[in-house]
Amino acid sequence: MAIHTVVYGDTLWRISSIYRVPIPTIQLVNGLVSDALVPGLNLYIPDQSMPERFYQIRAGDTYWKLSQQFQTTVQAITSANPGVDPNALQVGQRIRIPTPLKYPMQTLIFIDAWDQSPYQDILREISGSITYLGIFTYSFTREGALIQPNDEAIIQFSKQLNIKPLLVISNYEQNNFSPVLAEVVLQSTTARGTLIKNLVTAVTNKGFAGVSIDFEFVPPTRRNEFTTFLRELKSALGTRILQVNAHAKSSDMPTNRLVGFLDYRAIGEVADIVSIMTIDYGYAIGPPNPIAPIWWVEQVLIYATGQINRRKVMMAMALYGYDWTLPYQEGDVARAITVNNAQNLAIANWIPITFDLTAQAPGYIYRRDGIEHAVWFEDIKSYVAKYTQSEVYNLLGATYWRLRYRFPQNWAYLTKNVEVG
Repeated sequence: MAIHTVVYGDTLWRISSIYRVPIPTIQLVNGLVSDALVPGLNLYIPDQSMPERFYQIRAGDTYWKLSQQFQTTVQAITSANPGVDPNALQVGQRIRIPTPLKYPMQTLIFIDAWDQSPYQDILREISGSITYLGIFTYSFTREGALIQPNDEAIIQFSKQLNIKPLLVISNYEQNNFSPVLAEVVLQSTTARGTLIKNLVTAVTNKGFAGVSIDFEFVPPTRRNEFTTFLRELKSALGTRILQVNAHAKSSDMPTNRLVGFLDYRAIGEVADIVSIMTIDYGYAIGPPNPIAPIWWVEQVLIYATGQINRRKVMMAMALYGYDWTLPYQEGDVARAITVNNAQNLAIANWIPITFDLTAQAPGYIYRRDGIEHAVWFEDIKSYVAKYTQSEVYNLLGATYWRLRYRFPQNWAYLTKNVEVG
């Protein structure tokens, strides 16, 4: 695997010659719409090297032991880690390991069923890298009746591709997450029971593999009732999957209006999969910041894996970025932009991309119509930093928001390096 960071003077012809990869392949894998490049652009190069794994050194490790464990050679490990002294390995040190043994993990991607873009071509392209498809979103009334999207075609198509569909249920009311809707239903034994019965009926009749919970802004005072709802729903689902999307936090914060209702330990005991939403550190209604700085993701994972069986944990990964107007003023709302569009916007306007080493995140500043903008997004280099953490923490896998957001670098990387099950 190679990530090439474009420098001044680089051309696709030069890069193609260095790595012996055809120009059309480089363009396709990186979502390039022309021959143009810009300094700081990180390109994923699908060369002929072995897949790579990530490993955190433990006491007693040597390159020879690792070469046996990963069916590779000492020379291959040494070459992949030029700054590491193999005779002075440090516990906690993270290294790359070229190996034919791909990293096994599961993945979940969401599709917006209420505003469907042409999804069949995209889903077919990436089907080998997807375990579950979350169909966003079902909602419910205050009496527990389901509000269902027209999703039969999506369900059947996902099954044809051997992707397991999940019914996503949200406390959505009038196009927003509703704290009141969640509170009314969660605290009512009758309404809660009705909702669970209706969910199980829909799952059974439509052939879902399970349910994905995406409740947000639930009042912290309903913390116990939310856990009870999950417990009752899992009991009713039986062997079907119960997956929960949980906002990121690095400590419990039981009174916090966003994450207070989430009892990580209790949720982890009930759910089959817990997706920690390690996204939107930089968010649309806040000041410009990296979408998911790596130091913050690590803080969240340390807490989450201390509360939840790590083989139940998925890390959320963003297929988007944000474009903020500067100077930022409280109340401003950033424009969401796909990863691919963020990259190509910089190229089209010849704006060099910078990579924040502390955050492990790309971004840039540009002007349009006399107004300055700041963009933070994700790219293959920032994603590899997160995949490193996923493997070091031995997580179950990753979730992605959302299907319509193109990010060909990621899917090419998964095809090369990961065994999705």
